[in-house]
Amino acid sequence: MTNAYQRKKQPERVRQQLLDVAARLSLEQGIAAVTLEKVSQAAGVSKGGLLHHFPNKLALLDGLFDELIGRFDRAIEAAMADDEVDQGRFTRAYLTVCFALDAEAEGQGWRVLTIALLAEPHLKARWREWVERRSGEFAATDGSPNCLLARFAADGIWLADLMQSHDIDASARTVLLRKLKALSLQ
Repeated sequence: MTNAYQRKKQPERVRQQLLDVAARLSLEQGIAAVTLEKVSQAAGVSKGGLLHHFPNKLALLDGLFDELIGRFDRAIEAAMADDEVDQGRFTRAYLTVCFALDAEAEGQGWRVLTIALLAEPHLKARWREWVERRSGEFAATDGSPNCLLARFAADGIWLADLMQSHDIDASARTVLLRKLKALSLQ
């Protein structure tokens, strides 16, 4: 009896590869062009292997959402840990993370997710739930109109970065960030 060589299974690595390919295809061709067939082919994974991780396209998009929101939450928590002032802490962290998204490698992932949020009602609802949950969690310290205004401005910067509609140099971004953070203290 012989033992044929069997590749060591690495389900988390395969799952991540599928998410990376889906994100890349979405960025290059748009969410509508992302199919399970295209993702499995581009990732070099059988369709059955893909279906093991993601039974349908919506599950794949949910996987992308979960991964990016997890990173976003961890970045916000890290920024909050470095801030000793309670008033507006969540807003300042949100500002810091949003302003850094375009400069980071994750910026492309956020472009994909933002496009998906606009195209997929299910993901839009999930984003709304995240915003409501986090806003409610910090309502006592970040519920002021100025904090809300600052977060709305951060969303505008995020959209401008996504659309590449404004060339804002680093010094101007620094000034904008500082002024918005100051709002969170009022």
